[in-house]
Amino acid sequence: MGTVGPEPGAKSRIDTVIESFTGRIERGLMRGGERLPSIRAAAEDFGVSKNTVVDAYERLVATGLIDSRPGSGFYVATRRTKAAASPAPDKVDAVDSVWLLREQLEKRYTVRVGDGRPPPAWMEGSEVGRYLRPVNKPGQRSIPESYGSPYGLLPLRERIATLLAERSIAVTPAQLLLTHGANDALDMIVRHFIEPGDTVLVDSPGYYPLFGKLRLARAKIIGVRRNADGPDPDDLAAQAAASGAKLFFTQSLAHNPTGCSISLPVAYRVMRVATDNDLTIVDSDPFADVMPTNSARLAALDQLDRVILVGTFAKTLSASLRSGYIAARTDIAAALADLKMITRTNSSGYVEQIIHDLIVSGRYRGHVKRLTARILEATHQAHDTLKRLGLPVFGDPGGGFYMWCALPPDISDKELSRTAAERGILLAPGSAFDPDGRSGGPAMRINIAYLGDPRFEAFMAEVTG
Repeated sequence: MGTVGPEPGAKSRIDTVIESFTGRIERGLMRGGERLPSIRAAAEDFGVSKNTVVDAYERLVATGLIDSRPGSGFYVATRRTKAAASPAPDKVDAVDSVWLLREQLEKRYTVRVGDGRPPPAWMEGSEVGRYLRPVNKPGQRSIPESYGSPYGLLPLRERIATLLAERSIAVTPAQLLLTHGANDALDMIVRHFIEPGDTVLVDSPGYYPLFGKLRLARAKIIGVRRNADGPDPDDLAAQAAASGAKLFFTQSLAHNPTGCSISLPVAYRVMRVATDNDLTIVDSDPFADVMPTNSARLAALDQLDRVILVGTFAKTLSASLRSGYIAARTDIAAALADLKMITRTNSSGYVEQIIHDLIVSGRYRGHVKRLTARILEATHQAHDTLKRLGLPVFGDPGGGFYMWCALPPDISDKELSRTAAERGILLAPGSAFDPDGRSGGPAMRINIAYLGDPRFEAFMAEVTG
């Protein structure tokens, strides 16, 4: 005979019991050490089952409001843990890439225009809870009993291969290595390819967490000018020839931080430069699933000969489900799989199983469609807001979360970010995305998902007006 649980609909009844006792304790109507009604008496008072009261009392114990004394009952806690206050932003001493990354993770600012991630409501809130619940029947999914293949869950790799085929990228599961997201993938690539003192080419402006990894590897970083239609092929050729660099990190589509995408003519020219200079290109594609399948992709032109493709589900599914992948030549994938075993043992088979289930059920595609529409609407609204503020938008961004705005030349983007931080506003200064100190002037990255907050618009109107 199975264990009897709370009656149907008990969730709201449990909440009623919890809220009633919480209110009494918070208002001082019940004092520390005072005994709560017995489970039987409370069930009669609230008109609920004893199981419901037990569940409510156990949750109150978990919050620290009451104590459980076996054989005696439940009592108001005499030493209650104070609720942790939201940490206030520290005085900002240095505005740099480390500061920006820390503030995105700790979430100490209420206005988050400089955040690199979407709001939880877009990804992990009501929509994901409603549409992306686990879809297997009870007992069909289990926690993996072993580490599994170092390449990651085979069924998910097969599904990713199908998704890449829709983008004209032919790949086998043996060419796919699953990772703990795109940053984990980039870290493995840096570890494998780069020795101290090596010169590496990157987008300028570009992805600042990558710059941190390269500096830890003691590489010399050289920026390649980023135009509205992709990396400047002439600048790429000049920098590659002058430096002898053999690795170029870029993001072709919905580029972080400009939001712009590479055009097909530029993509062809970039691949020609790579061939002429024996360059390997690492191309991150975090927004692949919300971009058109016929978008210009270096990996489609090259078929993973010189291109290593990095993908992730963090930008389109959930930042908490840390899962991504590397698509590369078979020999490179094998070498990275060995490195993964040495440094990580493996990625999360359980997370990979969840993502696989969401894809095969069709729910992931449904979520992506809704997310794409949301991004489109937010992009239009962001253009309107920035136009009102007189802030010029770089290029024609679309498909991702970002826009790049030039600031008046007499404004320091670092000082602007410091002033904004004092008012609880997180901005992303353009200097954080400058790899080698050769930026073209003050700028900032905008996250379109947060741009609707009127406090940001009022602040910018004040400082630029």
